[in-house]
Amino acid sequence: MPSAEDTNVHQERSVVRPTHQDEVAVAGSELIGGRSGRWARLGSTALTPVGAVALVAIGMFALGMVQKLPCYNWAWFRGAGSQYTHACYSDIPHLFAGRGFADGLVPYFDRLPGDMQFLEYPVLTGVFMQIAAWFTPGGSIQEQEQAYWLVNAGMLMICTAVIAVCVARTHRRRPWDGLLVALAPAFALTATINWDLLAVALTAAAMLMWSRSRPLAFGILIGLATAAKLYPVFLLGPVFVLCWRAGKWREFAVATLGAAGSWLVVNLPVMVFAPEGWKKFYTFSQERSIDFGSFWLVITQRTGESIEVSTVNTVSTLATVALCAAIGALTLTAPRRPRFAQLAFLVVAVFILVNKVYSPQYVLWLIPLAALARPRWRDFLIWQACEVMYFLGIWMYLAYTTSGDKHQGLPTEGYQLAIVLHLLGTLYLCAVVVRDILMPERDVVRRDGSDDPSGGVLDGAEDVFVLGHAAAHRPRHAALAEAGPRVEWGTAGTPAAD
Repeated sequence: MPSAEDTNVHQERSVVRPTHQDEVAVAGSELIGGRSGRWARLGSTALTPVGAVALVAIGMFALGMVQKLPCYNWAWFRGAGSQYTHACYSDIPHLFAGRGFADGLVPYFDRLPGDMQFLEYPVLTGVFMQIAAWFTPGGSIQEQEQAYWLVNAGMLMICTAVIAVCVARTHRRRPWDGLLVALAPAFALTATINWDLLAVALTAAAMLMWSRSRPLAFGILIGLATAAKLYPVFLLGPVFVLCWRAGKWREFAVATLGAAGSWLVVNLPVMVFAPEGWKKFYTFSQERSIDFGSFWLVITQRTGESIEVSTVNTVSTLATVALCAAIGALTLTAPRRPRFAQLAFLVVAVFILVNKVYSPQYVLWLIPLAALARPRWRDFLIWQACEVMYFLGIWMYLAYTTSGDKHQGLPTEGYQLAIVLHLLGTLYLCAVVVRDILMPERDVVRRDGSDDPSGGVLDGAEDVFVLGHAAAHRPRHAALAEAGPRVEWGTAGTPAAD
């Protein structure tokens, strides 16, 4: 029987440490004494890598709450401009009164005063908002809005811990990749702007279940995530083409039925008993005009010409379908079957890039997927720098538009530059992921011989359907590969023949 010390040594060797492979992680580790040495033993303390990642994520979330203090203390309640100049805006306190929670109105069932007649969020997010309202104590409206934000922040912090744990556990041998999520500056800055972390947490849990070969649990969680936000349903597309290539039709069917079933369980009662309120999210999304953060806004501002909403909807839909079809073709023609996380990142990024609006908190959708798709600190931080610039840009632009003749903040041209930076940063990360798909030797996750640690039933599976000659042969790009052993993809730990 192996001793406890032998087991710890084995665990240490089996876990991939970024400080031994990633030059940025090595440099960053100098802040805490340098990379771990041979005397460091995993399991020698109660704090596991997953636990450490979760604690760091909670700590960064708390720092994000501190960043919102100027707004919490006064800026939310003293005119619009101050919350923008301090870059601490949040929808949460404003919608407490604006969507009837302060008056005890029931989402979807009770009509709201004003232009927005019903709550414009998916049902599960509405439930989340209502639960937070139940825990909000009384007092003046300002005190209630402050308390409502705090209650939501506490619930969103739980979502943050779930996300960190799920990402750290999805790739069994790479728990430290979860630090990409935990330390992402855009995550901390945008976590409490809206309620997106609920859908992000459910999606992260779904990906963990898929990596554990549990397609039904994956489908149920994807359905619940889609009941909270629309984007998670796009993950069924990568599952479809990957299962097509691997011949795993039963698993795909189980996942799809699970997603449809759980989505219906949440939505059907509201669909039946409050149909007008239920469809508000979908009609609002369809009727919404060109808004902040999109390349459509840059076009209209630069040309001075408006674009019909129907035209934008049609072109965006067609562009999304075409780009997703291109991702599907890439999946079927790539030298090796792409990893699930890579395709999940690409399809969600496509949806974001062509959409008619990009709210700053939408970056939360991509952060866990990016950490799994391309766990490389240099590329991740380049993208995050662009997103932080956009985060600052939108608030400074809104400060400019609300400052009147003072013209304090970022003018239109500066905001357009911030949008372009966001688009270029996302496109850069997409390009790197596509390169890893076409040249699997460049994929840091596969460098040790792994196939698809997040693939579950797809991990190591044989291909049954491919297109083109490249997919029928193992890749031959060794001359361009990064430093590291060449491997036979899909046969973990087996070196490739020279």
